[in-house]
Amino acid sequence: MCDSPSSSSSNLDSCHISVMPDEVVEWVMETSPLVIVDGTYGGGGHARRLLERLPSGEGHVIGLDRDPAVSQRVEGEEATNPSFDSRLTVFLASYEQTPKALARLNLEQADALVLDLGLSSDQLADRNRGFSFTQDGPLDLRFDPENGTPANRWLAQHDEKQIADAIYQYGEERFSRRIARAIVARARERRPVESVNDLVEICRRCVPRSRNHDIHPATRTFQALRIAVNDELGILERTLADAPRWIAAGGRLAVISFHSLEDRIVKTAFRDDDAWDVLTKKPLRPSELEIANNPRSRSAKMRVAQRR
Repeated sequence: MCDSPSSSSSNLDSCHISVMPDEVVEWVMETSPLVIVDGTYGGGGHARRLLERLPSGEGHVIGLDRDPAVSQRVEGEEATNPSFDSRLTVFLASYEQTPKALARLNLEQADALVLDLGLSSDQLADRNRGFSFTQDGPLDLRFDPENGTPANRWLAQHDEKQIADAIYQYGEERFSRRIARAIVARARERRPVESVNDLVEICRRCVPRSRNHDIHPATRTFQALRIAVNDELGILERTLADAPRWIAAGGRLAVISFHSLEDRIVKTAFRDDDAWDVLTKKPLRPSELEIANNPRSRSAKMRVAQRR
């Protein structure tokens, strides 16, 4: 794991390894797009590979990311790197704001949109964000720590049923009610869940040890709260519904998901919307070599559709 950005000597560093970069380039560049939106810019790995494949001096890659640390890093790169590619523009925004980003550049539509859902390694490494349950810190879980409600406050604002329902729906955690009951009990004792360790301790007590020891007892609960706090599934659903208006005819949408809830939404949207021709009848998976080099890619699924 890379060092926490908060303690790194340079805010230009990113330790994130983009997932399925060869597949993204192959499927996106097949139609020779000139305007490409990387809706989850992160460490910029996909964007750099796509820029390399654009015709020399032509085209534009628009990066979007909700994390201010990403924008700060790109601004630093632009200011200090003489070879920074002027065909790249990165905005601090959710990918559902793609139309606004296009308008800022006087563009009406994109030729391709890439979404690599989930967390980046940089976010996991920042102990001030609470994404990793292996390091203590504030239980925040927001992609944008300057907006929205942090997870510890979200828990304080919701009752036991609402918490249990969210953990079950978004984390598919069978022991959601037991976890929610313990969270509310702590609050009644005036010891509300504030930190990563507070929640990890509850999950350890409430989730029986699994035969599959690879799954930490807090995994599903942290996933659920992160999805709830950031409205991840809502943003994905709205984006998939509206994307046919943003992507030009013949353009492509590639989505990489990391759990069944996201993949189900993508599969259903592609199948049920007549605006799309589904190009991947079954999701693409990372190669064994990629999984060996980047274990976090092992659960990735990529689906691609083309605008009619």
